[in-house]
Amino acid sequence: MQISFHTDAFCSAFWTFEKCLDWAQKNDVHHIECGLIDGVSWMHGLGYLPHLSVIDDPLLLRKKMEKYNVRFSQIDAAFPLSGKEGQLYGVAYVMNAIRYAKLVGCPRVCTTDGLLKPEGLEDEEAMVLMKRSYEQIIQVAEAYEIDVTIEIHGYFTTNIERLAEMLNFVESSRLRLNLDTGNSFISGGNPIDFANRFAKKTSHVHIKDVSRELAEKCRGNDTGIALSHVAIGDGVNADNIRQTLAILHQAGFNGPISMECEGQGGLLIERSLVWIRKTLKELGIQAE
Repeated sequence: MQISFHTDAFCSAFWTFEKCLDWAQKNDVHHIECGLIDGVSWMHGLGYLPHLSVIDDPLLLRKKMEKYNVRFSQIDAAFPLSGKEGQLYGVAYVMNAIRYAKLVGCPRVCTTDGLLKPEGLEDEEAMVLMKRSYEQIIQVAEAYEIDVTIEIHGYFTTNIERLAEMLNFVESSRLRLNLDTGNSFISGGNPIDFANRFAKKTSHVHIKDVSRELAEKCRGNDTGIALSHVAIGDGVNADNIRQTLAILHQAGFNGPISMECEGQGGLLIERSLVWIRKTLKELGIQAE
């Protein structure tokens, strides 16, 4: 499996994307995941945001990343597609992310639904809208040979039966799953169940642990969390993560596992990296 990390970890440290590349190089990590801004932002322009913008030239960026020996595991374009704004803004945003991914050398683009039930829509209406959106998106994804993943993150995707419907919106090998161990747990479920059900559909994994305090406060009430404020392995979801990795490995998954936790300048994510490497070794899984 390929060890990756989401640059969300360093938002609170106000790092640049290149500083994240430097962290990856120093810690012998060769895959990275980040969000994409479809436009400009003062935070990005001043160097206070560890995500990319479409104004960052993808070919020049690709050459820069080669110097650090770091490649993309995924670009995060997870604007919620379940609400009325999904078709208005989200579809075009994801399509632009697919084009950018092709040029920058990234094999996947991540999508998702909204955290809450869509306002003004019945569930079936929202599902119909999302199906149309994914039909448009996958048509572009197939042309550019980019996988589009659906992340477990919101009102529909944390429901295992609804997620199964979504993964069958389009008959295409390009529509895959981004299994998220933290969101599946905080919503009241268990990542093990999602791994058993969708191992063959999984293309990318977000590894998130959950602190005991957060679990006691939010589990079963929230559908997703941006990242964890506990090192992976130190929370109540650690054993579930271990079992999930074992299930995926047994099913033949050898793709990226992307750490999502608060970086705090590197401290928590470095502890997480140690746990991930140790756990993979114990499970007999080769780490890249």
